[in-house]
Amino acid sequence: MTDDYIKHKYDPILHQKDEWPVVKLSKYRKEFIKLVAEASKERILNFTGHNVDLLREELETTLYREKMRIKQNPWVVDPDDDNEFWSGVKSSLVQLTSESNLSTEAKREGYHKILYNITTRYAEEIASSFKHSHYKATRRMVTFGFSRLLNAARVKGFKSLFSNQYTLQDKIQIIGETDQLRDLSSKGTIVMVPTHFSNLDSILIGWTISTLGMPPYIYGAGLNLFNIQIFSYFMNALGAYKVDRRKKNLPYIETLKTYSSKAIQFGCHSLFFPGGTRSRSGKIESKLKLGLLSTAIEAQRANYQKGMNDISGKIFIVPVTINYHFVLEAPSLIQEHLSLTGQERYYKESDEFSTSYKISKFLVKFFTKGSDISVSIGNAMDILGNYVDENGSSLDRHGRVIDTRDYFVSNNKISVDNQREEEYTSMLGKRIVEEFHKINRVFSSHLVAFTAFEILKNKNKKLDLFSLLRLPEEDLVISYELFSSECERVRQRIFELRDEGKVHVAPHLKTDIDSIIKHGLQNVGMYHARRPLIQNTSGEIITEDMSLLYFYHNRLDGYDLEKLF
Repeated sequence: MTDDYIKHKYDPILHQKDEWPVVKLSKYRKEFIKLVAEASKERILNFTGHNVDLLREELETTLYREKMRIKQNPWVVDPDDDNEFWSGVKSSLVQLTSESNLSTEAKREGYHKILYNITTRYAEEIASSFKHSHYKATRRMVTFGFSRLLNAARVKGFKSLFSNQYTLQDKIQIIGETDQLRDLSSKGTIVMVPTHFSNLDSILIGWTISTLGMPPYIYGAGLNLFNIQIFSYFMNALGAYKVDRRKKNLPYIETLKTYSSKAIQFGCHSLFFPGGTRSRSGKIESKLKLGLLSTAIEAQRANYQKGMNDISGKIFIVPVTINYHFVLEAPSLIQEHLSLTGQERYYKESDEFSTSYKISKFLVKFFTKGSDISVSIGNAMDILGNYVDENGSSLDRHGRVIDTRDYFVSNNKISVDNQREEEYTSMLGKRIVEEFHKINRVFSSHLVAFTAFEILKNKNKKLDLFSLLRLPEEDLVISYELFSSECERVRQRIFELRDEGKVHVAPHLKTDIDSIIKHGLQNVGMYHARRPLIQNTSGEIITEDMSLLYFYHNRLDGYDLEKLF
C-alpha cells in the first residue's frame, strides 16, 4: 500500500440491484427473522443444557434487566410497546412458576415459548430494513450535499455551489488495497473491520463502499445513533442493523451474534467495528470485542459444513483505518475515558454533540475548512489472520498456500469446537490490531499533538498523567525552536517506521518542517472551542486544553515514539 491516494471512478461490481446480497436478504426478511429467532433459541438452550430451572433463571434475569432498562435508561428510539411486551413476559413467567400441577415437560414447553417470543422480538429489532430506493436517494444526497459544501469552500461565489471542480475524493482520500477488495468481493464474502473514532464513521464507510463500486454492506450501528434524526435516516437507508449496548442479557447477545453469522452465511458483505464502540482515548483500538468477530469464524465453519469448499464459501477479513485531523466528539470522549480511569482524580466537564442541528452545523463547518479524511484499506486476510493472494488462497508466513478448512476438521469431518474457535477468534483479533497500526496514516495533526504532549510530559517527569493534565497555563508553553527540532526528530522516526512497513504517512508530511507544523496547528482540533494546540503572538506553542491534546497525541500510541524523549 502506498502513502499517496489515487482518484479513480470505479464501475459497479454488480450492476443489477437484484444481484445484491443485501437486497436478496431484504426480500427474505420475515423468513430470515424466524430463522435467526429459532437458531438463537437453540443456542441459548444449549448454554443452559436444556435444564428447565437454569432456563427459568435466565429468563427471569433477562426480564429484570429489561424492566430496569425501561425505567432507568429509556431512549426515544425504543418501541412504544416495550413496557407492554415485558409485562406480558412477566405474567407468563408468574403463571408457569405458580401452577404446581404442571408437568416438567409442560413447563419446559412454556419456557421455550417465552424464550422464542423474546428472541423473535430481538431479531425483529436488530434486523435491517434495507430499501434500494432509499439507499439510492441517500447515496445521491450524501454525495451531492458534501460535494456542494466542498466546492463552496474552495471556489468562492454563488456559482461554486453548482460547480463540479472538486469531488469528494479530493476531500476523502481512499488508499490501499482497493483493487483486491473489489476483486475478492465478487468471489467470496467480505467482513470489513474499521477503526472507530466518530459517529461519522458509519456514513463515511458507507460512502466509501459505494464509491468503490461495491454492493452495500450490512453493518451494526449503535441503537443510540437512531435517537438522532439525521443519523436515523442514513442508518436505515444504508441497511444498518441495530446494536443496543444497553442489553447485556444472554438472549439478546446470542440473537445479535446469530443474526451476524447467518447474514454472513447468506453471502452478505458485513461490516462491524471490532472495538465495539468509539475509541474514548483517541488510541487505535488494541483490545477488541470478540463477540461479533467470532461470528465470522462461526460462519466460515458453517459454510464448510455445508460443503462450500470453493472460493464462493470463503470469508475474507479486511481491516480499515479511518484517519481524521480532528474528531467531533473528542471533548466528551476523552472526558469519559479520563473519568473512568482517573475516577476522583479527574474533574469532568460536559461538552456533548447530541442533536441533528449540532451534527448538521458540524458538517457545514467541516466541509468549509481545509481538513482531509483518509480511509486506508488493508490487505485481506482469512478468518485465521493469514494474508490471501489475488485468488483468495490463504498464505502462511512463508508465502505457501494453506487450506483453512483443515483447521475445522476433526475425525475427518467439520465439527464444532467452541474452545478452538475461541482461540481462532483471539488470534484474529490480534492480527487485526497489528494491521490497524500498519495501515494507519500519520497526519500533521497527529505529529504536532504527539510531540507537544511528549515535550510537556518530559519537562514534568515526576508528575503522573492526571497531575500533568492539571498543570497551570504558565507551565504549558513550548519554544518554537524546541518544538520544531523535536517534530523533525519524530518525523524522521515515523519515516523509518514507514520504510519498515509499520505505518503510512500522508503526502503533506514530505514537505519542510515549518510547513508541516503550520498545517498541523491549523488542523488539529480545528472545530473545538478550546484548541488543543496553537501558536501565540510570541511564536510559542501553547495548549488551551491539555486533555484534548492528550486525545490527539494518543493516535500515535503503539509505535514506541515516546522513547525518543
